[in-house]
Amino acid sequence: MILKVKQFVDSTYFTNALKVTISAVVPVLLFTYFGHFRIGFTIALGAFLTYPSDIPSNLKHKINGLLVAVLIVAGVNLIINLINPYPFILYPTLALLLFFLSMISVYGQRSTMVSFSALLSISLAFAHLQTGWDILQYSGLLLSGGLFYLLVSLIFYYIRPHRYVELQIAQCIKLTAKYLKLRGDLWEINSDKKGIIEKQLHLQVQLNTIQENIREVLIRNRTASGSSNQNRKMLLTFISLMEIMELAVSTSFDHDKLHQKFDNHPRVLSKYQNLAYHLAADLKQLSKSIQNRSKYLSKHNLNKALHELEVAITDYESEIGPIQASEGVFMLKTMMRYAEKQVDKIKVLERAFSSSLILHDLKGKDKDLEKFISTQYYPLSTMIENFSFSSTVFRHSLRLTITILIGFIIGKVLPFQNAYWIVLTIVVIMRQGYGLTKQRTYQRIFGTILGGFIAFGILSVIHDSTIIGGLAIIAMLFGFSFAPSNYKVGATFVTIYVIFIYGILTPNVDDLIQYRVLDTLAGASLSFLANYFIWPSWEFLNIPVYLEKSIEANRNYLKQISLLYNKKGAISTPYRLARKQAFVEIGNLMASFQRMIQEPKSKQNKLSQVYKLTVLNHTLLSSAASLGTYIQSNKTSEASEAFNVVVNNVIQNLENAILLLKEDETESKESTIEELGKRFSELKNIRARELKQGADINEEAFQLKMQEAQLVIEQLIWLTNLSENIVKTTKVLMKS
Repeated sequence: MILKVKQFVDSTYFTNALKVTISAVVPVLLFTYFGHFRIGFTIALGAFLTYPSDIPSNLKHKINGLLVAVLIVAGVNLIINLINPYPFILYPTLALLLFFLSMISVYGQRSTMVSFSALLSISLAFAHLQTGWDILQYSGLLLSGGLFYLLVSLIFYYIRPHRYVELQIAQCIKLTAKYLKLRGDLWEINSDKKGIIEKQLHLQVQLNTIQENIREVLIRNRTASGSSNQNRKMLLTFISLMEIMELAVSTSFDHDKLHQKFDNHPRVLSKYQNLAYHLAADLKQLSKSIQNRSKYLSKHNLNKALHELEVAITDYESEIGPIQASEGVFMLKTMMRYAEKQVDKIKVLERAFSSSLILHDLKGKDKDLEKFISTQYYPLSTMIENFSFSSTVFRHSLRLTITILIGFIIGKVLPFQNAYWIVLTIVVIMRQGYGLTKQRTYQRIFGTILGGFIAFGILSVIHDSTIIGGLAIIAMLFGFSFAPSNYKVGATFVTIYVIFIYGILTPNVDDLIQYRVLDTLAGASLSFLANYFIWPSWEFLNIPVYLEKSIEANRNYLKQISLLYNKKGAISTPYRLARKQAFVEIGNLMASFQRMIQEPKSKQNKLSQVYKLTVLNHTLLSSAASLGTYIQSNKTSEASEAFNVVVNNVIQNLENAILLLKEDETESKESTIEELGKRFSELKNIRARELKQGADINEEAFQLKMQEAQLVIEQLIWLTNLSENIVKTTKVLMKS
C-alpha cells in the first residue's frame, strides 16, 4: 500500500496536478492575505487555463507552447469582454472564434491542447464579464497567471529534468513485458489464440503512444542540448526496447503446427514457455526498479533457462532420431535463437541501469534519430486543406461551434443560473468521436452528481472556512491527478473542489449544487446529441483511410526488406523509418477499430471484416518483420529471381488492396497461380539440392543454410497467403 502511494505521488499525473495546484493556490493565499482575493483568484484562473497546454516536450517547445497559450487565453478574454455589450457583433465574432480555435487542432497534440485552453477561456469569460478599464486589468491578470504557471513548470523541470522520460521508459518496459508474457501464453495447450492476439493489438496501441512521447522528449532534447550521459543511457534503453519489441513481433511461429508436432513432447514447449515468462518477468522487475529508483537485481537466471531449453532440444533429437527430428529441430533452434537474441538485448538494458560503461552499446544506433520525429511546422496550407467536410477536424469544429452557440442561447433564454457552465461542460466533454464523447458524458454526469452529494454532506457538517479551503486544495490536487487516467474520479474531485470554493464565497451553496447538476446535464445532453446528429464522425467512414495507411506502410516495409536481402549491407535509415511507420500504422488501425466498437451497433458497418483486416495486417507485419530480422542478424545467400518474383507478387497484392480502398477503377495486376507455383517450386528445388549436397546434417554451415531456406520459403508462402486474404477481405468490405 505504501509503495502504491509512493508510485502515485511520483507519477507524472500527480506532478502535473501539483504544478497547477501550486500555481493556483499561491496567488489566492498571497493576495487574500493583503485583502485582494479577486486579484489572486484571477491570477489563479490564468494559471488554470494555461495548464492544459503543458504537454511533454523539450524545453524550447515547452516554453514557446505555453507562451502562445498564455497570449491566446488572455487575448480571447479581452475580445469577449470588449464586444459583449454589442450582441450583433458578439455572436458572429464568437462563432468565428470558436470555429478558428477548434480548427487549429489540425496541427497536432500541442495545438489541440492550446485550442482546449482557449475554448475554456471563452467559456469562463462569460462568468466574469468586465467593463471599462477593468477589462484590460482582468486580461492582464490572466496573462500574469499564465506566466506564473510557466515559471512553476520550469522550476519543476529543472528540479527533475529527466524524471518524465524515466517514468515513460518504465511504463514502456512494463507494457513490453506484458507483450512478451502474452507470447508465452500462446504455448499453453488449447490457448485462446484469438483473445491473446487481440490483447497484443491493444498493447500495440498503448505502446505507440508512449513511444511517440519518448521520441518527442528524448530525441528533441538530444538535438537541442547535446547528448549527456543520462540522455545517452535513456536513448540506449529506448532503442533496445524497440529492438526487443521488433524481435517479439517479427518472430512469428505457426503455433498450431508446433503444437501438433510437440504436444507429445511437452517438456520442450514448457521449457520455452518458462524462458518466455522469465524474459517478461525480468523486464517487469527492471520497470519497477526504474520507477522506484532502486537498484536493479535480476530474480531469474536467463542463461540457465536458455541452457535448459538447449538440453530439452538435444533430448528431443536423441529420442526421435536425427533424421526424423530434423524439421522439428530446425523449428526449435529458430525459437532458441530468438530467445538468445532477446536475452542479449535484455542484458544491454540491465547494463544500462547497473553500470556506467554503456556507451559502446550504442554502436551508432543513434544515427539519424531526428528523422524519427515529426517536424514542428505550422503552415497555413495545412488548415486550408482541412476546409472540407472530408476532414474530421472541420466537421468537429463546425459541430462544436454550433453546439456551444445553442448551449449559450439556451442558457440565456431558459431559467438556468449560469449559461457559461453549460458551455464549459460542452467544451470539456465534446470530442471528435461519438464513443469518447458518450463515455465522457456518462463519467462527467456521474462525477458531478457524486461530487455534489459528497461536497454537500461535508459542508453540512463543517462550516470552518479554513478547513473547507484546505479540503478544496486537496480535492483540486486529486481532481487534476485523476482526470487524465480516470475521468470519472477526476470529475468527482473537481466538482467537490468547485463547490467548496463557492461554499466559502456564497451562502446559498444548496442552490449552487442543484444548478451545477442541471447545467452539467444540459451541456452533456447537447454534446451527446450533437455528436449523433450534426455531421457525425462515424468511425466506419475513417476505417478505409487507416486501412490504406497500414497496408501502404506494410508494402513500403516489405520493399525495404527485399532491397536489404538483394543488396545486403548495413541497415539503412529508410529501412528503419519504414519499419517504424509500419508499427505506428497498425497501432492507429487498431485504435480506430476500438473507437468503432464503442459506437452504436447500427454504425458498426462490416465490423467482422474490419477486425479480420486488422489482424491480417498485423500478421503480415509480423511475417515481414520476421524475414527482415533474420536478414539483419544472419549472413544470407544471394537472392534468387524466384524470391524477387514472389515478393513482388505480395507487393502487387497489397497495391491492389490499396486501389480497392481508394475505389480506384484502374485494373489491378495479378500474377497467375501457375507462375507463382513455378517460383515456389524453384525455391523448394534449391532447398532439395542443398539437402542432397549436405554431407553431414550436423555440419553448422549446412544447418544455417537450411535454416535460411526453410525460413525464407515458409515466410514467402505465408506472406503470399496473407496478401491474397487482404485483397479478398478488402473486396468484401468495399462492396456497397
